[in-house]
Amino acid sequence: MKYNDTWDLETVFPGGTNSEEVQTKIASLKEEIAHYADQLKAWNSDPATDASAFLDILKQQEVIGKGLGQVGTFVSMWHDAFMDDEHASVVKGQVMQLGSEIQQLSTIFTKKLVAISDDQWNALLQDGALKEISFSLDEIREQGKRLLSEDEEKLIAKLNKDGIAAWSDLYNTVGSIMTVPFTDKDGKTTDLSIGQAMNKMYADPDAEVREVLFEDWEKVWSKNGPIFADILNHLAGYRLTLQEAHGREGHLEEPLEYNRMTEETLIAMWSAVDAQKQTFLDYLSQKAKLLGMEKLGWQDVDAPIALGETKPTRFTYDEACDFIIENFTSFGPKLTDFTKHALENRWVEAEDRPNKRPGGYCTSLPEFEESRIFMTFTGSPSDTSTLAHELGHAFHSHVMNDLPELNQGYAMNVAETASTFAETIIADATVKNAATDEEKISLLANKLEGATAMFLNIRARFLFEDSFYSERANGIVSEKRLNELMVEAQKEAFGDSLSSYHPHFWAAKLHFFIDRVPFYNFPYTFGYLFSLGIYAEYLRQPEGFEEKYIALLRDTGSMKVEDLAKKHLDVDVTKKEFWAAGIELVGKDVEEFVKLTNKVKI
Repeated sequence: MKYNDTWDLETVFPGGTNSEEVQTKIASLKEEIAHYADQLKAWNSDPATDASAFLDILKQQEVIGKGLGQVGTFVSMWHDAFMDDEHASVVKGQVMQLGSEIQQLSTIFTKKLVAISDDQWNALLQDGALKEISFSLDEIREQGKRLLSEDEEKLIAKLNKDGIAAWSDLYNTVGSIMTVPFTDKDGKTTDLSIGQAMNKMYADPDAEVREVLFEDWEKVWSKNGPIFADILNHLAGYRLTLQEAHGREGHLEEPLEYNRMTEETLIAMWSAVDAQKQTFLDYLSQKAKLLGMEKLGWQDVDAPIALGETKPTRFTYDEACDFIIENFTSFGPKLTDFTKHALENRWVEAEDRPNKRPGGYCTSLPEFEESRIFMTFTGSPSDTSTLAHELGHAFHSHVMNDLPELNQGYAMNVAETASTFAETIIADATVKNAATDEEKISLLANKLEGATAMFLNIRARFLFEDSFYSERANGIVSEKRLNELMVEAQKEAFGDSLSSYHPHFWAAKLHFFIDRVPFYNFPYTFGYLFSLGIYAEYLRQPEGFEEKYIALLRDTGSMKVEDLAKKHLDVDVTKKEFWAAGIELVGKDVEEFVKLTNKVKI
């Protein structure tokens, strides 16, 4: 079937960021926010006997949240797809201003919840509609106990848009105008966008091309290193200041709370990864031999493998879409039907062209109860896996659409569960469809890219960020020191398996500069391993599993992860054994890869 590989943004707000409809929406939201402020001001009666007023406030929150999410998502989508649109920044500023006003009002709302006595609170939650969302309300109330005075929190909300959010936006702005020069074998030089350069650097089959691009890539980030060092330091400094003011003990407390997990769980997971990392270092060593290298360079870790006459497996976008649909069919009809609908209705922006931001993501248009996916499709099996990954995210949101709004707020770690589950279905299918051992080796390598990313690359990101925040608490960390911390983290995660490392990876990786979510790293590994546990259960009992899977996804917004795992998988994620079992499953792929490649003359 033929699929369009660009978004249809006209169905959201016709006319782009200059749309009259966008400004009408912003004006409407201002009115809704004013009404919400009046509701909060009037909410002074005995809360234990006034559930109806409370519910009205929650409904107004939902109206504003969905509206703000709709316009904010649209502007971000537009800017990511067309990074030369200068007006997008103007509209982003308008949305940020509304967000700041809501943040201030949310403080008032939360403080009112905190002021309610425990007895009154428990009585209030006996109302049926409130009882259904009691987990989220309890969470808001408990977190609200950390808040400073209303005036102080109001000032923080005002400063955020020109503070931590502004530093994050500055990173995106600088990245959007950066280019990496590339000279092909015919001597023609092209200025590649950051996204294009990254894709080619990691995926080009020519080792010389990868090496030259990596050198130029590091130079470009090094040239702008002082700027990115300032941005990263001020992002972290702002966050640490707020954490201290809110009485948090250590820089990990906030991300753990955000992900609804305990430090015990985090330690158990990383301990299991560290204990079994040699398996994946052996894989990298074997891959180096296949590529004719003593050791892989940083840029070679995800390089494609083609043996003999076998060429790297390639997909057109249409072929990738059909392949995903075909293999989702074996899992269940609901995932399949949803995927068809998303692809046929242009929910995906995948065109390979200049002037797009790098990376991929799934985002939400809450008023439509729909998702949208952003990526750049270049034809590799990895791109096909990415598309499946993001469709998994979208399906997760889809199956929760009929739940109360407050019960739809799942954290990043469990968000990565659905995406990785979908990706695993496709990765397994590509390997099974291999016509020869040589093709199977190539596809296994592609599948193991994800494992090495989760267990080694993301491990390095976590180690770096953990060390950086510890040092940043004592003052500014220089660009030189950031490079040192990055290489130290990479060497600890990858051992001595690589011939080169990426000192400016801290600058090149967008995730370190996201203002909304602290520590945008370990949740990926959590989700990856957690999904392996679910996938293993599916393989054991595939009949009717889709409904069990959906039931788990629907609980992700209203449970701690330890409770979620116990309820749906009957496992204890605070124990190293659970995580080790998942890693061992991936280890079997490494064993097969080594076994097959040992048959090949290296």
